[in-house]
Amino acid sequence: MLQSMTGFAARRAEGAGHDWTWEIRGVNAKGLDLRLRLPDWIDGLEPPLRAAVQARVARGSVQVGLRISAGAGEGTLHLDEVAMAAALDALARVEAEALGRGMTLAPSRAADIVTLRGVMTAEAPQADHAALRDALVADFARALDAFCAMRADEGARLHAVLLAQLDEIAALTEEAAQSAGARDAGLRDRLCTQIARITDNADIAGDGLSTGRLEQELALLAVKADVTEELDRLRAHVAAARDLLADDAPVGRKLDFLCQEFMREANTLCSKSNDAALTRAGLALKTVIEQFREQVQNVE
Repeated sequence: MLQSMTGFAARRAEGAGHDWTWEIRGVNAKGLDLRLRLPDWIDGLEPPLRAAVQARVARGSVQVGLRISAGAGEGTLHLDEVAMAAALDALARVEAEALGRGMTLAPSRAADIVTLRGVMTAEAPQADHAALRDALVADFARALDAFCAMRADEGARLHAVLLAQLDEIAALTEEAAQSAGARDAGLRDRLCTQIARITDNADIAGDGLSTGRLEQELALLAVKADVTEELDRLRAHVAAARDLLADDAPVGRKLDFLCQEFMREANTLCSKSNDAALTRAGLALKTVIEQFREQVQNVE
């Protein structure tokens, strides 16, 4: 199944005396760029998470973030006496300054003091970090499932879009083949007329330009304008792209390479055209190929 490189998942859970939130984000990248933002006080957490992602994601820029806090009722509050003394001294100076200016302030309450920053601090409980790590690793698998499911859903939509664009490329290739056939028939008639006109001109014939030489030169021009090889390669690239889209393995890089080959043949087709209808088909091919390439940039 085709996978997109873009995805997002968020999950909240709790266990081992803590609450936590996972966030996994994925965007396009040439390879796998995995970045984890984890609390550094939980030993041994990163390796299993990294291995889990690498086992299921082959390509993309993936960011994993974890926010964790002590659960409700966990930990104790601690009165920082130094901070409290500093706060009281500051309040005393404020009240004295206000009194000196003839201002009367409302009396301060203890509840007001303890809410000042730094006066009361929460002490983290002495958690079993091994148990917490195991709980986090187990829960991360669920967050990763959600992330991969979103990538798969996006991949299914990409699959439908890419198939439709390949159908359009195939149709335009056949349109170009028909235009090339009509052009070649007209070209043969024009060449025959030109040969007859030149050979009937006594002055040019007297210069030693033989009919056989003229026919060789004009045949060479016809060969240079032939687009059969380009059309055959375009058909082959369409077939190869369809096979890749049916593959379960990551195929984004291969499809990206095929896009380059598609565009090369379309450019050559336009350069050899010398015909309005064939040029229109070639330009339409280039447009759809570019749209196909843009979508391929999202494929894993």
